[in-house]
This record gives sequence, structure tokens and C-alpha cells, in this order.
Amino acid sequence: MNDDVHLRPATAEDRPLLEHWDTQEHVIASGGEDAGEWEWEAELGRSVPWREQLIIAVGDRAIGFVQIIDPLEEETHYWGDVEPHLRAIDIWIGEADALGQGYGSAAMQSAIARCFDDPRVTAILIDPLESNVRARRFYARHGFEEVGPRRFGGDDCMVMRLTRQRAEQVTDRRSPGPR
Repeated sequence: MNDDVHLRPATAEDRPLLEHWDTQEHVIASGGEDAGEWEWEAELGRSVPWREQLIIAVGDRAIGFVQIIDPLEEETHYWGDVEPHLRAIDIWIGEADALGQGYGSAAMQSAIARCFDDPRVTAILIDPLESNVRARRFYARHGFEEVGPRRFGGDDCMVMRLTRQRAEQVTDRRSPGPR
């Protein structure tokens, strides 16, 4: 069922859909203070070497969004002082009827693989709201470990980290054994 889940570059044509997702209750609830403040018109037209903006698609249907950044190079320094060779992920399913179908897991696995395709990348960061226990469990199932709480703007978040070694262990557990 999830074999058709893939990531494709987000384009200016995706702006109306992304703006629509910004108004969805489940997206707002998971996004904290910054929900709905992505400035899609400006950002989708801007290519920078430290960021990828991707649409999660099932077949031809767009259902969500993934952003992968280099937190050291990102211009607002949202993550503060971080070591080199990291990536940070923002991910959400925008279509409510696509929640709970395994699409988020498939997209997360693709995003993780995409990050670690660069052999220099040592770990991935993510920052769900501290109160979003469901998201924290989701990320933990993908191997992310809690680093600790941190306040980003007005949001209390739980910083989580996935090392390359941990990602390989989680992938090995998911792979079928010899037959």
C-alpha cells in the first residue's frame, strides 16, 4: 500500500495546497506558535543550498510536506549553535484522510534515507512540541532519541536526535531476515 509514497520537490504550483494545509486543525495543533507562518509564496521560489522542500505524494496525490535543512547553515540559526554534519526535519501530513495510513512512516523513512545519503551527515534533529506525545512516539519508532526539552520561540519542544548508527539499527530491525 505504501509503495507509492514518494517525495518530490515542492514547487510554486503547490502553494495553494500548502496554504490550505496550514489552515487544517491537525496541522495547526502540531505546529505550535509557528503554524501557518511559512510564507510559502516567498520560500517556494527561493532555492538555497542548505534546504530541501519536498511534497509527500501517494501516486499523484500530494498529502504532506517535508523540509530538510542543514541546521548549521540555515540563515535564521533556529537551532542555535550546532555541530557540523547534521540535518533537521520538519514533516507533516496535510490531508486529514491520509493520517493513520502508514504514509507518514513511509515518508519519514524516505526523508531519513535522503539525509543519510550524504556520507558526511552524522545525525538528524527534530523538534516536536513537548506536549505532542503522539508525534514523539512516532519519531521514537523511527529511532529518534530524546535529547531534552528546549524552548523555540514561544513553543516548548522536545529535541530528538537520530544518529546514523541508530538509524542503521532501526532499519536492520525492519528488514526481513534471511529466508
